[in-house]
Amino acid sequence: MNRFRRLRAHESIRRLVRETHLVKEQLIQPFFVREGTKKQEAIESMPGIYRYSTDQLLRAVESYQKAGGSAGLFFGVPDKKDNQGSGAYAATGIVQKAVKAIKKNFPKFLVITDICLCAYTDHGHCGIIADGAVDNDKTLPILGKVAVSHAAVGADIVAPSDMMDFRVSHIRQDLDKNNFQNIAILSYAVKYASAFYGPFREAAHSTPESGDRKSYQMDYANAREALKEARQDVAEGADMVMVKPALAYLDIIALLRRDLNVPLAAYSVSGEYAMIKVAAQKKWIDEKQIVLESLTAIKRAGADIIISYHAQDALRWMNDKR
Repeated sequence: MNRFRRLRAHESIRRLVRETHLVKEQLIQPFFVREGTKKQEAIESMPGIYRYSTDQLLRAVESYQKAGGSAGLFFGVPDKKDNQGSGAYAATGIVQKAVKAIKKNFPKFLVITDICLCAYTDHGHCGIIADGAVDNDKTLPILGKVAVSHAAVGADIVAPSDMMDFRVSHIRQDLDKNNFQNIAILSYAVKYASAFYGPFREAAHSTPESGDRKSYQMDYANAREALKEARQDVAEGADMVMVKPALAYLDIIALLRRDLNVPLAAYSVSGEYAMIKVAAQKKWIDEKQIVLESLTAIKRAGADIIISYHAQDALRWMNDKR
């Protein structure tokens, strides 16, 4: 007969036998970058998160590094859009300028760039519209151009989030043809059509003009389909795969962890962040404890890497004695 409470008696023992640990190097903070200078726009639905012009973004990255952060995921919020999303691959595009500046000022900072068209198209969808629908195959060459343009300015990892079939293969081929063989791909392999993305769409100005994204993002009722998506992306050349969202999909994270041997990321998305922030502001919950518990749950489910808008706060709390 075991008296299990012996191993819970005080904090030193609890730390000694703790099974799951958050690792600061495996936390990634998302950043939104916009046009202009001296701009830091608050995002109403995501308290504490901002759209930064490049000059202000550098200050935000510096602050994040001082907290212990070593990697960021970058999204562009352009002023101009068109039906081809051409701003996404422009040499002078907002992400391209931001990445170049970050690498100049913080050369060791790990830069991951989101590869998608939704913020750059005037219709708000993640691909090219043809005959009233998103055309998978017409979108692929553009995604490849976006990835190459990001690699050319110093991105370390490109992360396609569009959910077009075969985009990992197409991006890998285009990177390799342009001598970017060492640029890794973190695929949003398992991205569900989720209501948890609402605040992000405000942040990135990427709400679809009409319809929704259910024809290319995954049905949230499906689990086995996640294995198909992830296995295919690995076969096409993905170095890492991602599950998005995270907290409502811990079972999917655990399922993929059992099946795959590549690094597994989970994206704790804007809706998850907003719910915690608002509840904390109303003093209904202890924000620090809720965030650390939630991130630990994602790690316990099997994620190696966690992308979270809480990352900078979590790093600060992890540095505190708990």
